[in-house]
Amino acid sequence: MSLAVIILTLNEERHIARALTSVASIASELFVVDSFSTDRTVELARNHGATVVQHPFVNHAKQFQWALDTLPITADWIMRLDADEVVEPDLVRRLHDELPALPNDVVGIMLKLKIIFQGRWIRYGGRYPLLLLRIWRRGHGRMADRWMDEHMVVWGGRMVTLEGGISDHNLNDLTFFTNKHNKYATREAIDVVNQHRHLFPREVGSSGPGQSSVQTALKLFIKERIYNRIPYLISAPAYFHYRVILRFGFLDGKEGIVYHYLQALWYRLLVGAKVDELERALTGVEDPAAMRAEIQRLTGFALEP
Repeated sequence: MSLAVIILTLNEERHIARALTSVASIASELFVVDSFSTDRTVELARNHGATVVQHPFVNHAKQFQWALDTLPITADWIMRLDADEVVEPDLVRRLHDELPALPNDVVGIMLKLKIIFQGRWIRYGGRYPLLLLRIWRRGHGRMADRWMDEHMVVWGGRMVTLEGGISDHNLNDLTFFTNKHNKYATREAIDVVNQHRHLFPREVGSSGPGQSSVQTALKLFIKERIYNRIPYLISAPAYFHYRVILRFGFLDGKEGIVYHYLQALWYRLLVGAKVDELERALTGVEDPAAMRAEIQRLTGFALEP
């Protein structure tokens, strides 16, 4: 079996060694694409056997596709792993045993991601399992070009799902969580404004060659065709109650209620409010280049490399 693991990083000294260690026994190639970290991320990654390259960051989709296009990958399979994720021992064993035996018509592997928040596994509210396409045959996958909800698509065969644990377990505090999601909300607001105004190329759903997981495709369809067309003062509270009550999120306990509140209500309200803010700023601006420049000025996000 040959498996290349790619991790994108920015100031991930708290997580990177844990992530690399979790895949050390199954990865024949380890790559870290760093966005010029100012902490010990690069040093720790190299100490744990990773090849580290640095590249300016625009968004996750562009950064990961740059990695696929540029890195000297020779492995038969490629895996995307986030720096704050951990591949658990049962999935390591399955990959070691089953990956070499997969038939040639299998080009993609979906994994069941679990969210760990404040030390608790969030099992309800529709948050488990999150079926994500994370492993694919080299030459059969690309990253969909999106500012938000980036995901892999594959072609030339079918996908299978492997049992076993992979966990998103960020060790930082709530201040980090809210700061991170504030930035995510800005990115998603840019994506929604672009959906309305067509200011730069954007894949709709999983357009273009290839296929993603059914769960991902359905999520994008509902968000873009239904949710984003409902006023956010209605949609965000409705989504929160859907997750907490109809999807039994209350069974996740105190930590789960905090998580669902922040991720399903506060975050969704923030995205909607930021969309309103950007749309007000663009009132009367007709030239697409001027719109892009105004968005960049307001948000601080470079819309081009």
